[in-house]
Amino acid sequence: MDEELWDLKRESMPSTKLKELQLKQFKELIHRVFIKNKYYKKKFDEAKIKPEMIKTLKDIEKIPFLTKQDLRLYYPFGLVCTELDEIIEVHASSGTTGKPVVGPYTRNDVELWGEVMARSLWANGVRKNDIVQNAYGYGLFTGAHGFEKGAQKIGSMVITISSGNTERQVDILKDFGSTVLACTPSYSLHIAEVAEEKGFNAAKDFQLRIGAFGAEAWSEEMRNKIEKRWGIVAHEHYGLTELIGPGVVSECQYKKLHINADHFYPEIIDPQTGETLEPGQDGELVFTTLTKEAFPAIRFRTRDLASIVEDTCDCGRTLPIQSRIRGRSDDMMKVKGVIVFPSQIEAALMQVPGISDNYQIIKTKQGDMYSLSVEAEPSEVRFHEGHLDDFEKKAEQEIYRILNLHVPVHAISPKTIPRSTGKAKRVIER
Repeated sequence: MDEELWDLKRESMPSTKLKELQLKQFKELIHRVFIKNKYYKKKFDEAKIKPEMIKTLKDIEKIPFLTKQDLRLYYPFGLVCTELDEIIEVHASSGTTGKPVVGPYTRNDVELWGEVMARSLWANGVRKNDIVQNAYGYGLFTGAHGFEKGAQKIGSMVITISSGNTERQVDILKDFGSTVLACTPSYSLHIAEVAEEKGFNAAKDFQLRIGAFGAEAWSEEMRNKIEKRWGIVAHEHYGLTELIGPGVVSECQYKKLHINADHFYPEIIDPQTGETLEPGQDGELVFTTLTKEAFPAIRFRTRDLASIVEDTCDCGRTLPIQSRIRGRSDDMMKVKGVIVFPSQIEAALMQVPGISDNYQIIKTKQGDMYSLSVEAEPSEVRFHEGHLDDFEKKAEQEIYRILNLHVPVHAISPKTIPRSTGKAKRVIER
């Protein structure tokens, strides 16, 4: 095993070889689902697609997209392509906006999940002698389980603490000498906040060196804040329950997001027209699971906006490089003709001296029009200094600098906004 790459052959495969592998896998996938699943067969029949028509990777564009609505329509096991007695594990999304998305796994799927997660954590710098504090929530959510499988495959010690009980998180970090913290980025900041309340210096009093963060959008400015506060290197992980969970995309030592494209075939499309875009263009991410058995997702529309380039990275990996998620088409807001993503507002707020890590964007509907405002907590020190109108003015200026849009900012008392042990709720509609 190479010191830098978990799977040297796969991760540094020449582009031509990767495309040959993807085409072989894709042909096998289409043939299998056509035979094994009546709903996929119906979808292909309606589009007048036969497996033998798939001759090149570009032929994927002939196949209809798969959406979250489709998954809910066939809930829970309508799109399964194996016998139910071959499934050994099941996960699901929260289902807060409807029926949850169900992710079933065969034994081979579980092995695949552990493999891509080991590859991802290894790329972050996680090694056998690391102690991984797994503060993602256990349960039906995929996050905690994926990180556990990958870290254990590497041989790391995993502390299966789950999320919540934050004072105990701090005690375990200190007493066990955890070197890797796996959780949402917002929860890592809450843990730091509690550690400081207990009299610790987050950057000096712990042995943490790596943060493995995902499950929510976070800006580069937020990353910088986390790294400075904890004294660590913070790495991003990207995945979806619909695909496998975490393990689809993760960062190398140079903070380039590599897609595990030997298992997940990526596309970028125009979110309005569905037209396939060229490498380097911004659009919506679409993924096809090339090697999943129980539930293969074919051309799943993620609603996440990014771009992809096919460059060789300085780390030696030739896997495609994805940009950080610029936002979700679902989260995109149009205010006075200006397109706004929550991550842009976060990036602006993080530039304000004396701001804490806690804010909420208030989205107010008046007729057919939306207006935005922000409620932001200053740090305890900045709050007690007073002159909060100056704080608000500076925040408004930073937002205007990025968006060219005036968004009112209101300073609120520290610890007013509820803290989350999972995904932080950043946008509130009133």
